[in-house]
Amino acid sequence: MRENEAYQASCKERFFSEEENGVPIARAVLVDMEPKVINQTLSKAAQSGQWKYGQHACFCQKQGSGNNWAYGYSVHGPRHEESIMNIIRKEVEKCDSFSGFFIIMSMAGGTGSGLGAFVTQNLEDQYSNSLKMNQIIWPYGTGEVIVQNYNSILTLSHLYRSSDALLLHENDAIHKICAKLMNIKQISFSDINQVLAHQLGSVFQPTYSAESSFHYRRNPLGDLMEHLVPHPEFKMLSVRNIPHMSENSLAYTTFTWAGLLKHLRQMLISNAKMEEGIDRHVWPPLSGLPPLSKMSLNKDLHFNTSIANLVILRGKDVQSADVEGFKDPALYTSWLKPVNAFNVWKTQRAFSKYEKSAVLVSNSQFLVKPLDMIVGKAWNMFASKAYIHQYTKFGIEEEDFLDSFTSLEQVVASYCNL
Repeated sequence: MRENEAYQASCKERFFSEEENGVPIARAVLVDMEPKVINQTLSKAAQSGQWKYGQHACFCQKQGSGNNWAYGYSVHGPRHEESIMNIIRKEVEKCDSFSGFFIIMSMAGGTGSGLGAFVTQNLEDQYSNSLKMNQIIWPYGTGEVIVQNYNSILTLSHLYRSSDALLLHENDAIHKICAKLMNIKQISFSDINQVLAHQLGSVFQPTYSAESSFHYRRNPLGDLMEHLVPHPEFKMLSVRNIPHMSENSLAYTTFTWAGLLKHLRQMLISNAKMEEGIDRHVWPPLSGLPPLSKMSLNKDLHFNTSIANLVILRGKDVQSADVEGFKDPALYTSWLKPVNAFNVWKTQRAFSKYEKSAVLVSNSQFLVKPLDMIVGKAWNMFASKAYIHQYTKFGIEEEDFLDSFTSLEQVVASYCNL
């Protein structure tokens, strides 16, 4: 009972500030250039009756950014900078011990990407000692917006300069989880958001601060960065959760820590997005031998090398879970020992509907392929000068595109050379 109270108090302190008529108010600022989504979000939270967003912690306008990064960054950004930064400052001032910003944004359109990059840059200028983590929604490969690859490379290259870590979620991967693991027939945005919220919650909900203590950690953002971003050249993180399943399947399933962790480790090694369809033929190289990918003729059997990994375990008998498999030096780059490269967080408190669950936050080669693909597609369009005029008329020159290509190709090369 006492532990339950401690957990709830920790949640409340982390995600909510003062209460209004007994209803907690989220520590959040909502920004969009069109009112529709913000209005929906405000009313949905208020309808829950359990919490709400602050009345004055929103900023929206009547006109969007037309899926144009340059418009979000060069027009909306400077025009509304003062108003947005004032709202953020007021929220920061409500914190007793402020550790940083968690910025949720998309990459395909114009506002989330362009204005998101602009605001992040401002936060870096005005709060240079505070941590900034950007959670980015990676667009569908088939495309939502014709210029999404341009918007994506401009976003990523700018954030690489101003953010401390990028936590990336691929729409395609989340969609697959909804279809194959959750058995959802007609997938809506709400279904996709549900999986995203579950993944983020499983990372940021409270966990014990040390192996044997029952005190909850006070600064998960700082701890996360410290564990996972040992070098500014490598700041791309991804999340893998296990299990993901529908209520119907859950009734007939039991989980063991050994089974969950074995699956999770193989997902890491073989670069699998979810627990279904894991390639079991990929193994870490034996010490002293060249990596499997260099020996193998089959290029798909590529072993995923890590810089750092964090495993978070939630559920009963958590102290008995054995994570030794994640401490194998063969999983990591040669310049970081497993003792520095691997961490585990735990709590006996189960999360959501699963009696036992595990999440892996990984700084590894997970994102090399999608990043390389987006850069390649953007370059093909750029080479034929397609749609460039839509950006130059708002002050983003060809030179800016070339800078973005150069910096992201460097990121791909650095991760490939691990």
